Amino acid sequence: MEKREPVLSMRDLAVSFQASFGKIRAVRGVNMDVYPGETVAIVGESGSGKSVSVKTIMGITAPNAVIESGTIKFRFKENGKEQVVDLLKLSKKEMQHRIKGKRIAMVFQDPMTSLDPTMTIGRQLTEGMRYHLHLSQADADKRAEELLEMVGIESPKERMKNYPHQLSGGMRQRVVIAIALSCNPDLLICDEPTTALDVTIQARILQLILNLQKKLGIAVIFITHNLGVVAKIADYVNVMYAGKVVETGKAEDIFFDPRHPYTWGLLSSMPDLTGDKKERLYTIPGNPPNLANEVKGDAFAVRNPYALNIDFEEEPPMFEINEHHQAATWLLHPDAPKVEMPQTLKKRIEQLRREEKRYAETEGAYGTDE
Repeated sequence: MEKREPVLSMRDLAVSFQASFGKIRAVRGVNMDVYPGETVAIVGESGSGKSVSVKTIMGITAPNAVIESGTIKFRFKENGKEQVVDLLKLSKKEMQHRIKGKRIAMVFQDPMTSLDPTMTIGRQLTEGMRYHLHLSQADADKRAEELLEMVGIESPKERMKNYPHQLSGGMRQRVVIAIALSCNPDLLICDEPTTALDVTIQARILQLILNLQKKLGIAVIFITHNLGVVAKIADYVNVMYAGKVVETGKAEDIFFDPRHPYTWGLLSSMPDLTGDKKERLYTIPGNPPNLANEVKGDAFAVRNPYALNIDFEEEPPMFEINEHHQAATWLLHPDAPKVEMPQTLKKRIEQLRREEKRYAETEGAYGTDE
C-alpha cells in the first residue's frame, strides 16, 4: 500500500508576542498533520492559540510576533515536480508569489473584512486568477462565473457587477469561498467562517465547504469553538488549550471516547436540545491561564477537578490511546488512579451515538446543497 504523505506537517511550533510587560507565549509547541481530502478541526476556548497557529501557516503574523521554534512543511507540485518547503523559511515575497492564495487559501470569520468595498465582486474574483494563473481577462471572467455558480450563487454574470454591500452576509461568504478556491489551492484554511451568519445560512455554508472538498479533493483546516460544527465536518480533531494541543484523534475518538478532562468539559458544555430544559448548562470552572506568566506543570490543572499532585509540578506528555488518538493528561499514566468521565457526559455520548446513527440513516434522504 502506498504511503500517504501529509500536505502540511507542523512540528513543535512555538509563537510568542512581545508586550510592554514581557513575553506572551501564545503557541507552545504545536504538532499537526493535514492530509489531502481530509478536514482537520481545531477547537478550544478563545485565546487557546487556534488562530495564531494557522495564521502562522499563511505568514500572517503581528509585528510583535516572534516564532520561537518549529517547522511547517508544505508539500505541493510546481512545474510538474513535487516540492516540500518549510513555510517558516520562505521570504514574504516567496509566500506571496508561490503560496498565498495560490496553494493555500484562507476564509476568515467576517466576509466584509475579506472583501474590498470599493471593488466589484467580478474584479475581486478575477484579480488572483490573473496574477497567479496568468489568465486573460475573458478566461478569468468565465472561470469567475463558474466559481460563483459552484458556490450556489444565482445569476453569476449579474452578481459579478455587484459590490459587496449589495449582497447578503451568506452570499458574501460564498463569494469569499469562491475567491479562496479560484486558484485551485491544495489547502483551504477556514477560521470560524460561519460565526457571523445566522444558523440556517451556517448550515448551508458548512455543507457547501464539505461538497466542494469532496469534489475538489482539497485538504481543509477548520477552526471553530462550536463542537456541533466539528461533529458534522471533521475527520480529525485537535483540542487546544493554553497554546498546546491537549488531545488529538479522529472525530469519533474525540466525541465517543474523550480522555482529557478539558475535552470532557467542552463536550459537557454543549447545549443539549433533547434533554431536561431546566438542567443548567455545564461551564468549565475558572479561567485559562495568563500566558505572560510561566506555566508550571499542566496548564489545565487549576481548573481540573481530577488533577493529580504531579499536574502542578510536571507537564504531561502525549499518551497514546490508539494509533490515531493521543491525549496529554497524567490520568493516562499506568500508575494513575482510575478516573471515569462524568456520568452526565456518558449519557451525552450515548445520545450523540444515537444522533449520529439517525443522521447517517437520513443523510441521503434530503440530498445535498450543491
